[in-house]
Amino acid sequence: MFAKHGALSALAMMGLLGWMCSSAAVEPTYAERLGWPAGSKVVIFHIDDAGMCHDANMGTIEALEKGVATSASIMMPCSWVPEFAEYLEKHPDVDAGLHLTLTSEWDNYRWGPLAGKAAVPGLVDKEGCLWSDVPDVVAHATPDEVEAEIRAQVDRALTMGIKPTHLDSHMGTLFQPTFFQRYLKVGIETGIPILIPGGHMQSIGQEADDLMGQQVRQIARQVWDAGLPVVDDILANTYDWNSYDEKKTRMLDALRTMKPGITEVIVHCTRPSEMFEHISTSGETRLSDLRVLTGPEVKKVIEEEGIILTTWRELKERRDKVGTAGKEEE
Repeated sequence: MFAKHGALSALAMMGLLGWMCSSAAVEPTYAERLGWPAGSKVVIFHIDDAGMCHDANMGTIEALEKGVATSASIMMPCSWVPEFAEYLEKHPDVDAGLHLTLTSEWDNYRWGPLAGKAAVPGLVDKEGCLWSDVPDVVAHATPDEVEAEIRAQVDRALTMGIKPTHLDSHMGTLFQPTFFQRYLKVGIETGIPILIPGGHMQSIGQEADDLMGQQVRQIARQVWDAGLPVVDDILANTYDWNSYDEKKTRMLDALRTMKPGITEVIVHCTRPSEMFEHISTSGETRLSDLRVLTGPEVKKVIEEEGIILTTWRELKERRDKVGTAGKEEE
């Protein structure tokens, strides 16, 4: 299941967290460090896969305009990026980052690297497309090729007039230890925030069998000390919640039991047309995400719990204001 979607997979995160030893939660939260009051629950409702296809664009826009979604990220190698770029040109306040894409997972709808096959031969399969699954990327691609491709995706975004508010990783490929340092390097060098948890990691802990610990927090501290914001937690397994009713129930429960700090909640919102079934069988789960984010129940719980909604743009603005005063002591 994880091989066929754009979420930060449990396996990918476990690959990163596998370096670690267990430790106590970091205090204060990154929400507090960025100026929110102690105890604040701050949430980014984030939509993956913008630009993948027209239906994904329509679902993303609907969730942003009619729902509680606050952020999205774009799959730059995909064919429908120009449509979403046009939307951003007309709506410059929309929080949009890059869903750095090193895989092409669908059977009959494929895409290749923006750097070109000659520049990154280890990233392509026999069709000249990006590999279908993360293990194949790890087996064939070099870190240099990965860095070249993610830089090409950033460059294309900038060329199209897109100013990325953040970077994250399609299917969690860049959270593999083989490639993670290049993801870190590009984010720090460009000054674009990258998705990395560094706080209590409540939701990730449930996926990764309590493997998180000091080492990932040290990496997060490196990101923070470079002047970039860090989140406390990532709720990334929503794709595998099955029916609409299950998605709604589990989302509401997650919001009610969420620890203070900054949590990114990752969803995939699509308004599937009759054509979407020729791309993927995931139309129903993506439509359910859209229904949850635009429904009254989630809005009610956000109000009841006093949850603060934010964006990556706001996180970076707050991090800039903190400045060197927010740098960690060794």
